[in-house]
Amino acid sequence: MKKISFITGDNIKLDGLLYESNISTNEVVISVHGMGSNCFKKREDILASEITKNNISYFCFNNRGHDLTVFVDKYIDGKRRKIIFGTSYEDVLDSYYDITGAIKSMMNIGYEKIHLQGHSLGCTKIVYTYNRLKNDNNSEILSKIKSIILLSLVDIPATQKYSLNGKFDKMIEYAMQKENDNKLTELMPEDAFMHPISVKTYLRYFKYNEKINFSRFGDTSYNFEELNNITVPLFIRWGNVKEMILQDVKELIEFMNSKINNIHKDIGYIDGANHSYEGKELIVVNEILKFI
Repeated sequence: MKKISFITGDNIKLDGLLYESNISTNEVVISVHGMGSNCFKKREDILASEITKNNISYFCFNNRGHDLTVFVDKYIDGKRRKIIFGTSYEDVLDSYYDITGAIKSMMNIGYEKIHLQGHSLGCTKIVYTYNRLKNDNNSEILSKIKSIILLSLVDIPATQKYSLNGKFDKMIEYAMQKENDNKLTELMPEDAFMHPISVKTYLRYFKYNEKINFSRFGDTSYNFEELNNITVPLFIRWGNVKEMILQDVKELIEFMNSKINNIHKDIGYIDGANHSYEGKELIVVNEILKFI
């Protein structure tokens, strides 16, 4: 295992851990963590240990949305500045630079086969990035991506509306008033979200979200265009204990199988797993390896 640092396309410095296979390989899994998380989770260690045993390297990195509030280095005209990010302050659309930066970092090392693996919000970031790469006709990077692995993809707006129990519209009104007052970096009220969140980030999730609102599990008329744009093999898993979904997991899987056209899709759930897959990591990684 070794530390890898890289600079994103918008000049942000990020760090990650590369777990190398003992046998030389040109294949790597790139892991994108979820909301408020980081690359130091026990799940990452277990997945990395098992995947590297199968002659595939594993790279997990801290994107600019790691933990709640962090300062990251940004280079402007050759000078380093500290910029505040973290889950509380990030713009999810910036994940494009984080993920493409990680991919290019692995390509520079010599990896030619890349599997993108996301957890929770990390899934949203991967799907958004993949679609932007396709819209930009970025064949150089797309040709390296061999599969997409999504663990616990979340319908963020729907779960938020459910958890607020009628307060959602008032929170949007509050956030928009703050935006009008040019106070985007202020925090939302404590009961607005499950953790501290800035007005800017809140509006991205729940108001200006047309580019990331593609997990509409409760919308039977939605055609899931963004997920159907994924032409490489697609793996999706959820847990069925305290998972962040509003549907019965079996019904959700049946629904998604009817909506997703990918001929190499593998959509299912891990029995007894929660949103973080605690205690079920070996089951998850074995299913991922079988899929790969």
